[in-house]
Amino acid sequence: MKCCTVVVKHQRIHTNPMFFVVLALLVALDWYAFQGIRTLTSTWPAVWAQSVRWGFWVASLLPVLMVLPGRDFWNQYPGVRQTLSVVFSLYVGFLVSKLIFVLPLLIEDVARIATGITAKSGDRFMPSRRLFVSQVAIGLAAVPFTAFLYGILKGKYDYTVHRHTLRIAGLPEAFRGVTITQISDVHAGSFDNLSAVQRGLDMVADLKSDLLVFTGDMVNNRSTEFEPWVEAFGRLQAPLGKFSVLGNHDYGDYFSWPSAEDKAQDLTLLKNYHREAGFRLLLNENINLEKDGERITLVGVENWGKGFVQHGDLNKALENAPSDTVKVLLSHDPSHWEEHVKNHQTHIHLTLSGHTHGMQMGVEIPGFKWSPIKYRYSKWAGMYAENERFLNVNRGFGFLGFSGRVGIWPEITQIELVPLG
Repeated sequence: MKCCTVVVKHQRIHTNPMFFVVLALLVALDWYAFQGIRTLTSTWPAVWAQSVRWGFWVASLLPVLMVLPGRDFWNQYPGVRQTLSVVFSLYVGFLVSKLIFVLPLLIEDVARIATGITAKSGDRFMPSRRLFVSQVAIGLAAVPFTAFLYGILKGKYDYTVHRHTLRIAGLPEAFRGVTITQISDVHAGSFDNLSAVQRGLDMVADLKSDLLVFTGDMVNNRSTEFEPWVEAFGRLQAPLGKFSVLGNHDYGDYFSWPSAEDKAQDLTLLKNYHREAGFRLLLNENINLEKDGERITLVGVENWGKGFVQHGDLNKALENAPSDTVKVLLSHDPSHWEEHVKNHQTHIHLTLSGHTHGMQMGVEIPGFKWSPIKYRYSKWAGMYAENERFLNVNRGFGFLGFSGRVGIWPEITQIELVPLG
């Protein structure tokens, strides 16, 4: 499908025709929601009513129009990107709220049309909209909007520790009670509150786990996003070591580089940042962790994801690994576990992944867990087990795209290992 090209300040803007289809649908939704806003404000003083009505259209259309210049255009202005991210996140909350808002209006309009059709000759075809319905609609819409507002302002830094105890067959006695802290998906380029992030890192340090692992996506696009955080992450310590792997965003595939050489240099710089922060980056390789003369094997692969970059090579990563050790795999994308790991001839006891973020929105209450991301990933948050093989999908330490979290809070995982039997 061909795209149209527009030039703005020497930036090429590619807009797919589907963009205009979506834009038309959004405008139609806005027009319909606006009818409820007009009814709601019909009894207000004119100046207040007009302010709300104009404010509705500005909040509805301005963020959409700001998409037109394209990602490359806004990437020129790093300081502006974070502000834009918050603006678009507020727009997402506003959009969801509008969808809730129009439901009572739609129900009322169906009733109005039915009444009009059955009206006796001489009566009005359709009754007027009722103010009460618009008031109910705005009350319902306020619930998701408040939730999104909280998620943008505070929820994205509501770090939550998830603890698991796993009974592993064949685990050496020396590793009984050994703890692993997992963090994932830092996305350092999205951070906008330094003290809040440091509070999360302090929570990691306070766990005092034996092993610290990071399972990919240190940055959004460029390695320099992590530079301000090297020292803070470097202060984290673990007796058995700190290890990491790369995620799909770490390769710089979502940024327009001047040349292939620039892109390669950026990846090299990111690898150096891992080392400076004290992480041993595992690139399709394994390492034995020893404790009191016994050992387990830690395996790390580059990113392999269904629908994403596939640099991971599990067979290469397992080369020369002892056949009789318990194996823990670091692999960013949980689809790798589904496609290759869980049925691999080598028994990999525990896989630690991230990537999904739990879509940064959903519902988690005791006994119930839901997020739209479940329709893309069957394993999307928390601990799973099949065939005596475990998979933990970390909900992510940071955030991306939507500058907030609603119901799916940023995660720090601690796993305690104990022998089975």
